[in-house]
Amino acid sequence: MKIERLSQDKIRIFLTFDDLLERGIQKDDMWREIPKVHELFSEMMDQAYSELGFDASGPLAVEVFALPAQGMVVIVTRGKMNSHAGDRATEDDDTEDEIYEMEVTLEQSDIVMYSFREFEDVISVCKQLQSSALTEDGRLYSYNGKYILALEPALIESSRHNAVIALLAEYGEATSVTYAMLEEYGKVIMPEKAVREICNHFKF
Repeated sequence: MKIERLSQDKIRIFLTFDDLLERGIQKDDMWREIPKVHELFSEMMDQAYSELGFDASGPLAVEVFALPAQGMVVIVTRGKMNSHAGDRATEDDDTEDEIYEMEVTLEQSDIVMYSFREFEDVISVCKQLQSSALTEDGRLYSYNGKYILALEPALIESSRHNAVIALLAEYGEATSVTYAMLEEYGKVIMPEKAVREICNHFKF
């Protein structure tokens, strides 16, 4: 579980599927109101407070993004409490059952994204993807000092999907950035056919 602060009132939490399995939670459970998910959220908020000093009191907007072959990204935004909510919170101080007032949004992305620290790693993985005839597609971004390769599974033969993931994982690491954030804050280096373009530009 990785937690990072995006702003004073917003944090991002990256959960791998191993994080979920360790707690007996299946991917689909995140869409359901079950005690294990509440326990996980409480654990995430405790860790956010101890690591970042993020106080999760008051209303919270929670966005959960499911990423293929990577895990889940949970974005928590702390809302401003109005006076009525403040009065109610004071009255409920003794009630331990109601810990968080949450508004949960769930989204699922099919786009596979891996980040690479060095451009040489991007070149290497693209060479492998092309030489193994796995894919020539993809978009390449620059974000937060790293290179991020985004691939749409629809453009990859289903029988080769696992091989693509294995190669990406060999050279890079699964990223906790959502595609929406990448589109908004990242810089597009190659908008399409990134694997083919890199192989054409960097021949050994």
